[in-house]
Amino acid sequence: MKKFMIYASILLIISVIVPTIIVKTLDFVPKEGNKRDKEDKKIEEEAKEVEFDGTIDIYNTRTQEVVEMPLEEYIKGVVAAEMPAEFHIEALKAQAIASRTYALNRLLKYPEGNPGHPEAPLCTGVHCQAYLSLEELNKVHAANWQEKYWGKIEEAVESTKGMVLYYEDQVIEALYHSTSGGMTEDAINVFNVDLPYLKSVESRYEEDAPKYKSIVSMTVDEFVDKLNSKYKGADINKDNLTDKVKLVEKTESGRVKKIAIDGTVVDGREIRELFQLNSTNFKIYYNPNNGIIDIETIGYGHGVGMSQWGANGLAKNGKNYEEILKHYYTGVTIGYWKGNK
Repeated sequence: MKKFMIYASILLIISVIVPTIIVKTLDFVPKEGNKRDKEDKKIEEEAKEVEFDGTIDIYNTRTQEVVEMPLEEYIKGVVAAEMPAEFHIEALKAQAIASRTYALNRLLKYPEGNPGHPEAPLCTGVHCQAYLSLEELNKVHAANWQEKYWGKIEEAVESTKGMVLYYEDQVIEALYHSTSGGMTEDAINVFNVDLPYLKSVESRYEEDAPKYKSIVSMTVDEFVDKLNSKYKGADINKDNLTDKVKLVEKTESGRVKKIAIDGTVVDGREIRELFQLNSTNFKIYYNPNNGIIDIETIGYGHGVGMSQWGANGLAKNGKNYEEILKHYYTGVTIGYWKGNK
């Protein structure tokens, strides 16, 4: 017991309480709620102007060319690229509707081209949502993948053809991610916009996800070097780690929202990017005996919207695609897109 107490006393878990002087001197940036309202009105106006003939332009990030393809064929390639085909058919249907909604939201928002790729409103990369052609899918999967799973993908898309998610008659921004770690995240905590349909909700049945929990290990010197390189003048070393690095704020879902680096408060997403973590739901442990830092992370992705592994868990426990979508997207309705011809 004595040995355990000694180890526990030297284990560093980033402190929850920050000195009052740090908090009082912060200059927080106000939330930009009005910006989202303007964007929603812009989408509503453009929905009346965008002509849709059933095809959509996609910028292929691999060939750097714009390809015109039928929307529903594009959705098949997205569902197959974004969600394991082994998942329950109801989860795949939910993914099909979420992906279609995301695509049409982007079409309405960027009819002349996305700022990230002005050639088209959508791309084949993770900047938008991943897409693989059937030929590409056959290359990355086992020899019998198409025979075993393509019919299932087609069923998920064709049985929900034209269906999209609405909130107050507007096509929503249907964000999704791999694994929430038990609770999804409120959009305002990640993207600084308050969307009523992207609120934090419980996400059960995710424990089988391959990235539900992960650990990134490094030496304390590597950890300190990365921090000092990113935050110039921080002057952090292994002896002052406890005083220099402190947790400021967590979100209700347990993710790190703000963290203080030598008195400077930064976003938890910066630390996630710096150490290439799977999510912002992390804890940092330091063992001075061996000089090793372990960063334990729960979940995978930004955590906003539908959890794909959570959706599969709900489906396996008897929920259909409508129940899954209405669980993850608060207050939405499912209908056929008004722009379809």
